[in-house]
Amino acid sequence: MKISPLVRMGWFALVCGSVASTALAVDPPAKTPATANLDLARQLNQAFVQVAEQVSPSVVVIKVVQKLNPPHKSFHGQAPDEEADPLEGLPPELREYFRKRLEQGQTVPNQGQGSGIILRENGFILTNAHVVEDADKIEVSLLDGRTFKAEVRGVDAPSDIAVIKIDAKGLPTARLADSSKVRVGEFAIAIGAPYALDYSVTFGHVSAKDRAGVIDPSETTAMMDQAFIQTDANINPGNSGGPLVNIEGEVIGVNALIRGLHTGIGFAVPINLAREVAEKIITDGKFTRAWLGIEIKALADYPEVRELLPDVKAGVVVRAIVPEGPAAGSKLRPGDVITAVEGQPVATVQRLRDAVRPKAVGKEITLDVYRKTSEKGGKYMKIAVKPGEWIDPAAAPALTSNGSGDNTPGNEFGIKVKALTPSLAKQLGTEVTAGVVVASVDRNSLAAESGIKPGDIITSINHQSISSPKQFHEAAKKASSKKGVMVEFISEGTDKFEVLKDGDQ
Repeated sequence: MKISPLVRMGWFALVCGSVASTALAVDPPAKTPATANLDLARQLNQAFVQVAEQVSPSVVVIKVVQKLNPPHKSFHGQAPDEEADPLEGLPPELREYFRKRLEQGQTVPNQGQGSGIILRENGFILTNAHVVEDADKIEVSLLDGRTFKAEVRGVDAPSDIAVIKIDAKGLPTARLADSSKVRVGEFAIAIGAPYALDYSVTFGHVSAKDRAGVIDPSETTAMMDQAFIQTDANINPGNSGGPLVNIEGEVIGVNALIRGLHTGIGFAVPINLAREVAEKIITDGKFTRAWLGIEIKALADYPEVRELLPDVKAGVVVRAIVPEGPAAGSKLRPGDVITAVEGQPVATVQRLRDAVRPKAVGKEITLDVYRKTSEKGGKYMKIAVKPGEWIDPAAAPALTSNGSGDNTPGNEFGIKVKALTPSLAKQLGTEVTAGVVVASVDRNSLAAESGIKPGDIITSINHQSISSPKQFHEAAKKASSKKGVMVEFISEGTDKFEVLKDGDQ
């Protein structure tokens, strides 16, 4: 049978089409390992870019004008033993000029800089306490170029957390993570303004968590109430107060501290603590910290006690109970091991602080306690304690200045005071109800020379009764150390008086 030319052509086209379709259906060649690795690198690169773009709008640059005083060891973004020269970075001629003024005991305005995190769209910003410490003026800059004047809404020195406020609405806010879920080894990205280089982004990893003992207690008068997140993301002066974020763009910590420059050892306040403190500052204007009034040490760090208590796996040993403190009237005893607070296990000093800190002052809480009762063993028990309010002497308000620089009466006296609240009176073990409590005394001040010390209660200045910090400040303004100022006070239960007088005529 003959096949017509048209049929032959159609058959040929059908066969060719089938072959072509078969050819198109064949999978493309597999990528080489090198190509696949590049794709992964590109994805990771894009992830870092997206995090920076996503988080930066909620980061602010904070500029402060402060009084620059002679260098001293403090909690200012570096561990005290590594603190940098405060004049570092100035041109040589200016550095020499300001150094001479400092040596003469003068103060000069200082422009400092840090970073912050927008918490609420209506202008509440989270930062470090040391960023805004002693600030006369604060200016906040946003990524979009807008600038605002800011005011401090509250400071909590032990956690190194502060909240400032700007007059703005509709601001982009940061997303906050649960820092308790942070894992060692995960990516960590720092965003801030190191050395005035605004919106610098550095990345590394979480090197460690729950890092305590970073600051030597002998190097600072402040109590440090946090276990830091450690990171090798490059953090420098100016990063303080800015966010440490994860690969999801969530804030896991507030960058606060570095161990020396260019070491790759930085520390951030966990965001769970920062958020807890900041929210209370926003709503109440301050953070009230509950405490038990006990001296403690982790059982794991107490080998001589641990050997005597083989049945206790973890806990915190009560070494002493503060007289007249919250726990003084409870059944808690020195030598007890606290294993849990309200059912929450506590194996370290910081864990116990974290468990007690947010509790309501004066409201009873239950401690799980192990007590050794004989050579052969002991028993577990539950003990009720009512936490008290912890008062930070370092957070006491400074005496106000009358505009005459360092010659104001308050500065001459060198005294900072706190209101004598019932809670504080109980801590001090006094029944005195009127007066103000001396929170701190400058080392070389007239008050220090006269023997006035923290814990003393000032009841009168120049025969004027004092019952509040405001009255104290007003009396101090009127007084003159040239003429002599009579101060009546109570020290360790003994009524005393001293005349504070400047001997230099």
